[in-house]
Amino acid sequence: MNHAAARPAPRPALHSWQAILRLTWPQMLMMFAHFSVGFVDVWTAGMIGPQTQAALGLITQSLFVLLIICVGLSNGVVAAVSQSLGARRPMRAMRYGVYSLVTAAGVGVLLMAVGLPSRDLFLSLLNTPDDVRPEAARLLVIYLATLPAQHLLVVTNAIFRAYGEVRTPLWTVTVLALVNLLGDLTLGLGWGLGWLGVSGWGATGLGLATLFSVSLGAGLNCWVLWKRGRLHWRAMPPRRWQRRARGYLLRVSWPAGASQVVWQVGNLALFVVLGLLGDQAMPAMAGFGAGQRLEALLFLPAMAFNMSASVLVGQHLGAGDVAAARRSGLQLLALGCGSISLAGFLLWQVAGTVTGWVAADAVVHIEVLSYLYWNILAICFTTGTMILAGVMTGAGATLYTLGVLAVATWGVRLPLAYWLAVPAGWGAQGVWIAMFASQGVQCGALLALFLFRDWSRFAMRPVRRNHPQPATKGETSS
Repeated sequence: MNHAAARPAPRPALHSWQAILRLTWPQMLMMFAHFSVGFVDVWTAGMIGPQTQAALGLITQSLFVLLIICVGLSNGVVAAVSQSLGARRPMRAMRYGVYSLVTAAGVGVLLMAVGLPSRDLFLSLLNTPDDVRPEAARLLVIYLATLPAQHLLVVTNAIFRAYGEVRTPLWTVTVLALVNLLGDLTLGLGWGLGWLGVSGWGATGLGLATLFSVSLGAGLNCWVLWKRGRLHWRAMPPRRWQRRARGYLLRVSWPAGASQVVWQVGNLALFVVLGLLGDQAMPAMAGFGAGQRLEALLFLPAMAFNMSASVLVGQHLGAGDVAAARRSGLQLLALGCGSISLAGFLLWQVAGTVTGWVAADAVVHIEVLSYLYWNILAICFTTGTMILAGVMTGAGATLYTLGVLAVATWGVRLPLAYWLAVPAGWGAQGVWIAMFASQGVQCGALLALFLFRDWSRFAMRPVRRNHPQPATKGETSS
């Protein structure tokens, strides 16, 4: 096989229910596989000890900041590659993929190189407790070493999604999850190593399991891309092309990364508000954390619809078919909001039972139920927001998403949460009501932008030709 030539670009994904389902169901399974990795890590850390569990939570949450560039870049990759495929430009798609992979690997290595010498300062800035610091320090070193592979894994998964090949990342993440599980049990807990006279390595074992599994996943993805002719040194674009590509990727990526910051910092600010509730603070904060774990059962499928929206819309806009892109967005809204609202209704029927899995304390149990009540009511808004955000990603209009999330979070959710919880005296329920209200605002705002604004103008201009454009060695169009 000639690896230097990309496979012919597939026809733009049809705006049919079958196409949507083919794209979405593997991504739903992939999201649950991702969820299982985090769940197994937390469970294993709890088996080792509370210090390890606290250290794991601290480091994994804090290192999200170091993945913001990677997450933003993956959004740019989906927009650029899917639009290139829709425009029948396979070489341009491959060049965007290769350039993004090199950029991601470079950013990962740079962050690792900066982070390792400054790890003690980093832990001090986090005000890490003395009894947690030794475990946190060991985990931090290994997690920093994982950053290059983590960046490659995220971006290669985005490339597969842009091509519509969603089963490949599903298999990769499944293998990753199984290797991580095996590593946690053997290296972390020492299961099966007794005959070697080796005990578990605790936090170090957990970190090594993550390093091995993520590196394997990134390596598998790169190997499959190479085998399919989509990763080759000849596809590395010249500098002139890189400058043009960098501009579009940056225009899509930085608002996408900033949106993640707005969302995550907004969640942390809600913890601050809950901390102002005096004696109610502890059960309210516990209820918030436990409720989010259960809400993930609905949030993860919604994320799959988000990713499908970005691929379908990107391919249609690349082909110059704005009407098909809009039609796909409406179909995804109908299917996603309808199915996940039904799932939310079914979850509420067993909420009392499943809440007992994450909240043994009676007071916390009540707070979790209250959280679920308001957030299941809002699940249609939440799903709609995520699908419309996916539409904007596929179009390259991530600036719209950033603006809406910033206003809804900092202009509605946080002020209203504080006023209802503290001055109005509604306690934690006031915070949940504010979350409900802000979800409605952001979904309504994004829907208005989708229906009445020209979001397709953010896409790369499709190249119209009389004949399909083959992959050529000298192509420089961006």
